[in-house]
Amino acid sequence: MGMVAQILTRPALSVRSYRSIFVPKFSSLDLAKPILAALSDKGYHTPTPIQAQAIPPVLEGHDLLGCAQTGTGKTAAFAVPVLHHLHTQKLDTTRKGPRTPRALVLAPTRELANQIDESFNTYGQHTNLRSTPIFGGMSQHHQVRALRRGIDVLVATPGRLMDLMEQRLVDLRDVEIFILDEADRMLDMGFIDPIRKISAALPKRRQTLLFSATMPQNIVKLANSLLTDPVKITITPHASEIPLVKQSLYQIPRDAKPVVLEHILLDEAVERALVFSRTKHGADRITKRLSKAGISAVAIHGDKAQNQRLRALQAFRSGRVRVLVATDVAARGLDVDAITHVINFDLPNEPEAYVHRIGRTGRAGAEGIAISFCSPDERNYLRAIERLTKTRIKQVIVPMEMRSSPQSDAQPYIEDESPRPARQGPRGPRQDHASGKKPPFAGHKSAGHKGKKKTAKASSKKRQARSGPGASNAANAHASHPSGFGAAGKRKRERPGTGVAKAVR
Repeated sequence: MGMVAQILTRPALSVRSYRSIFVPKFSSLDLAKPILAALSDKGYHTPTPIQAQAIPPVLEGHDLLGCAQTGTGKTAAFAVPVLHHLHTQKLDTTRKGPRTPRALVLAPTRELANQIDESFNTYGQHTNLRSTPIFGGMSQHHQVRALRRGIDVLVATPGRLMDLMEQRLVDLRDVEIFILDEADRMLDMGFIDPIRKISAALPKRRQTLLFSATMPQNIVKLANSLLTDPVKITITPHASEIPLVKQSLYQIPRDAKPVVLEHILLDEAVERALVFSRTKHGADRITKRLSKAGISAVAIHGDKAQNQRLRALQAFRSGRVRVLVATDVAARGLDVDAITHVINFDLPNEPEAYVHRIGRTGRAGAEGIAISFCSPDERNYLRAIERLTKTRIKQVIVPMEMRSSPQSDAQPYIEDESPRPARQGPRGPRQDHASGKKPPFAGHKSAGHKGKKKTAKASSKKRQARSGPGASNAANAHASHPSGFGAAGKRKRERPGTGVAKAVR
């Protein structure tokens, strides 16, 4: 019986039936031998809790809703059973043309899409299955070529996938398994409409897996609309448990953050640090300052081109760079071993994001260190974080000499308050500024020599005098057109002549 048929015929499983399962080894699972060999090659023998609880129901064809903290092994929890299914199911050889994707994975960021694709390639290295990632920030040419060669697993960001769907360059009619990874992050980034459109383009008879680090109400609503009688697995409820991470807090003014950051990073004990900034421009400023201080640092955020982001991650992974400065774009998808320190230069405005950030350290049984800076305007964020984690973060006293910005910083602009000298020249001294009056201009009559009020009769006599035989052409034109040049739109075209000005003088 195929997996699609299993989805329709098997009854819904209870959450409790899988929470009690403990799998000591991957070999205890009914997995294909090539996949077990790949796991063994990587040194993976014992599944993590999310893997032990998610793999069995996925193998049986059930929809699944999984909530687990970042860094708990969610990728393998769906990649391993998906590869098993694709490897054991026979392809339809009667169809001509390249293979179309049978599994679709949506991820919020380019980095996460790349890493998921790498995981599929790693765990499926002993099979003939092919996967490819597609995402924005680079030309679609090579991505389209990979689709035309034929693939089994497609890993995509919602934006680029929608572009290719609108161009009719991707065929999703054969998708049997649909996976949404980091669903809460995708909703935060505004991908709810693309997700619904992509889901509507998929076959109705499919298996759907949804993984999220948090479970807010909008995720529950999305799950209810996409999943059918799902098995629900929760490893760390609401992402509030933070094991193996030593947390500390610096309550300092905003302008003192850069120098305190330098002081921390100059310590050789900080072997590999990830610094989080709330904004892209802030990440660039931090990186520039650290580089001037002799600290090797690179930045990664949404404004960077894809090749720049890949080079930055590679430099950080290889150890050529000690510090990676990032926005929350890297909080979910970054997979770098042995990060010793996570530093929150800016506290996140969402408390869940704090958990995802510091989850980058303290992995694989190693103890990590998380340091947070809190300025007076961020105290509400701090209170929300402490309510979520149900812990009070230990405050560190900062020495007084570290509380002010260094003199090397650009000094703020201060206006010269000395009075300006009066302007001399044909206009004369500007003596009326103090009284608020407009300065006089050449030919302007002073206030004490006001002429008599002009009457209609006097104006008529002046027009007649200007329209005599010796008057200029412009003046004669004015006389012949009592309504004035403005009404006929001619005044500006004829103004280069000096007739009017000379006649007035």
